[in-house]
Amino acid sequence: MALGYYFALSALLFSIGLIGVMVRRNAIVLFMCVELMLNAVNLTLVAAANLWGGPDGQVFVFFVIVVAAAEAVVGLALIINLYYRRGTLDVDIPQLLKH
Repeated sequence: MALGYYFALSALLFSIGLIGVMVRRNAIVLFMCVELMLNAVNLTLVAAANLWGGPDGQVFVFFVIVVAAAEAVVGLALIINLYYRRGTLDVDIPQLLKH
């Protein structure tokens, strides 16, 4: 399969994630869209590493996955705490930032 197809799919996934971050206001949906954007970058790195034949892209993907896992743990804990304290996950409510 040509490298351009991987880049096109990655650009499509990144665009969907970016549009989701800009349009949606639910914290969980924003969280999932950021994860989608990280996976699009991972796809690009793996495709480029396959093209160049070196392990550099796969090493970067490993680090991105580690960061995404840490983000998932901390982010979900914050989202659960936010919902427990405020009763909503809407990021447009200004009262969430007062305390």
